[in-house]
Amino acid sequence: MMIIGVECTAHTFGVGIATSEGKVLANARDSYTSLTGGMILNEVAEHHVRVAEEVLKKAFSEAKLSWDKVDFVAYSAGPGMDPALWAGYKIAKRWAFDNGKKLIGVNHCAAHLSIGVVWNMLNDPCYLYVSGVNTQIIVKEKGKYIVIGETQNIGLGNLLDKFGRVLGLGFPAGHKIEELAKKGRYIVLPYSVKGMDVSFSGILTKVEQLYSQGKVSKEDLCFSLQETCFAMCTEVVERALAHTGKKELLLVGGVGANKRFCQMLEIMCRERGAVFYKVPMELAGDQGAMIAWEGFLRGDESGDIQVKPHWRVDEV
Repeated sequence: MMIIGVECTAHTFGVGIATSEGKVLANARDSYTSLTGGMILNEVAEHHVRVAEEVLKKAFSEAKLSWDKVDFVAYSAGPGMDPALWAGYKIAKRWAFDNGKKLIGVNHCAAHLSIGVVWNMLNDPCYLYVSGVNTQIIVKEKGKYIVIGETQNIGLGNLLDKFGRVLGLGFPAGHKIEELAKKGRYIVLPYSVKGMDVSFSGILTKVEQLYSQGKVSKEDLCFSLQETCFAMCTEVVERALAHTGKKELLLVGGVGANKRFCQMLEIMCRERGAVFYKVPMELAGDQGAMIAWEGFLRGDESGDIQVKPHWRVDEV
């Protein structure tokens, strides 16, 4: 069975093709970027419409397939930004209708989790999902996702992008902050862990103030921001492993591409007898392959559900 997956929740429009065995055959994408304004919603939607056919063409070329070999079309129904979701939904629906394929709406967050499980062939992991909007610790019990810790305000990825905008790094800014951090030294920043939850908004305010005052270099701020926020996430996910007794930790989401973050989590897991897993770079951020695989898993229970901008993973 061959499944096409359409990713369209935020700045990335992706088309992936996966098999019912979890093999990724194609993973084409095109991402909206801006120099100053972050994600401008109507421009993101326009971007998706503009690049959709070319991204689909690249995916088919990469997989060496055509529509006659495809069984159904899966798409990101949510959570995400309204304009981007609707643009992607309309594109996926048109492709499905024109080619006589069933349409399957899936949860974007659940797709990140499931592609990580099949890629690493895991049994029962604790998930750390860290992307733009999301920072969550998730476990699965009796077939149901349970969020046992999360950010109380902004996601870690959004924090990095917002501070990157202050520094004039453009959008997205995570990779550029990671490079600047390699030249920085540590300064003390607010460390906000509340039980199993974290809070990033106060840290953002503090680094913005320090930068505007000109008292601390951008390199030191980037280094300290990473060290503080990554340590917060590492603390709460270690507590989750202790509470649940799980021995596998899976990191998913775009922030999982950060090498320092992975290093800290790997050290923590090794010291407590757990094993750390991640996904390769091409599966860390938003992309269509994970939507295709999640579509296969949900094929019998989902369909054309339009869009759900606030659809939490524990509602799946």
